[in-house]
Amino acid sequence: MVKFVVRLLAPIFLAYNVSGQLTITPGSQLAATGNIQLTLQNTDFVNDGNFAPGNGAIIFSGNASSNISGSQPIQFFELAINKSNNASLVLQRAIGVSERVFFSSGFLNLNGFNTDLGTTGLLQNEREESHVTGANGGQVLLSTILNAPTFENPGNLGAIISSSQNLGNVIIKRGHQSQTGIGLGSSTLRYYDIIPSNNANVNAILQINYLDAELNGVDENSLVFFKSVDGINWSNQGVTIRNTITNLIDKNQIGSFGRWTLSSGLNSPLPLVFLFFNAKCDDRRVLITWKTAQEQNTSYFNIERSTDGIRWSVIGSLPAAGNSFDERSYSFADNQPAQNNHYRVAEYDLDGKVQYTNILRSACGTIDAFSFWPNPVRDKVFINIIASHESRATIKVFDSKGALIKIQAADVLNGSNQLMIDIGSLANGIYSLTTEWNNGQMKKTIQVMKR
Repeated sequence: MVKFVVRLLAPIFLAYNVSGQLTITPGSQLAATGNIQLTLQNTDFVNDGNFAPGNGAIIFSGNASSNISGSQPIQFFELAINKSNNASLVLQRAIGVSERVFFSSGFLNLNGFNTDLGTTGLLQNEREESHVTGANGGQVLLSTILNAPTFENPGNLGAIISSSQNLGNVIIKRGHQSQTGIGLGSSTLRYYDIIPSNNANVNAILQINYLDAELNGVDENSLVFFKSVDGINWSNQGVTIRNTITNLIDKNQIGSFGRWTLSSGLNSPLPLVFLFFNAKCDDRRVLITWKTAQEQNTSYFNIERSTDGIRWSVIGSLPAAGNSFDERSYSFADNQPAQNNHYRVAEYDLDGKVQYTNILRSACGTIDAFSFWPNPVRDKVFINIIASHESRATIKVFDSKGALIKIQAADVLNGSNQLMIDIGSLANGIYSLTTEWNNGQMKKTIQVMKR
């Protein structure tokens, strides 16, 4: 492992071209003033200390994928991706970018983590061969003021908004997972959460850009808008203008905003609903189980394993029900597991479309582990508990004065469990979250910043 700790105080250019890691160790600082340009070729960036970017650019180059990780917050001024060979810059933690994310070549893989552009950042030069991806989740976030906007494209996120009304502060979140739910079978690999302060009678026009790489098997000649207010129930909103040459779709007379995506107006049945997904140690193997509520035109399931949550391999397949409106259970045993493997299940339809479960890490060799993300948080805090046996978990939220303001309970099973608590309705500030499980024998308290 390469460790590189330096304080940069002059407007110079620095190239760091050794394959390995640039690590800011605990208690150390990497600080820059002026227009520093730091090039990391096939090199990971790990911040366990203090990173102050100044007004410079961090350029990730090379022909292999690189990671951003670390225990401490990472705020870039300018982040540039210049990867050849279809390589990616992969997030292993949430980041912020205050100026821009610039795409020369290669991809930014959110990998379940957010990129927060704040109020001033933007995406620049996205195109088919170089753009944001996020099959494992994560969003690009932006906050802006839109008062009677006319074809505003905040942050170059590709959601172009017009309205005769003052929308006030608007939070825009762009994700890259196919959306499913009641009334929607699958969608393109792009969706938006648009959350204005004023969200009533907005009389708006929404235009959405998309890439051919995001079509996800959907016929772009039949693309229409779908809207949801809860991420579960979806309604077909139709389309006003569809341009398959410029990859732009337009919807007029919008009364309120919510979550938006694009799908085919010709075929939108819900092919599959996952009810449950679990991975637990069973003697010397990992037992992977899942349940479906209904299936339509399902073909088969692939069970996939990864050591890092990025590169996946298929370790087994099971036939799906095809068509079923009853609850069905499936299981698969990994007889050659390693400690802390990641697992997911991919369901393939008869027409080749794919839908994934969330990702779980196995509990083999680990007793009652705890992790959470993101921090800072805008709305939802996700908690992962690797438990040694079944129990009831309780999550309590306390304000800065120690007053209990929210409580939530859930069942924890033997193995890896993902819990979620929504604090989006709370005022900005610092909150304490206490999680108890294993009959009160396990207890973790964390502090999160709501903003």
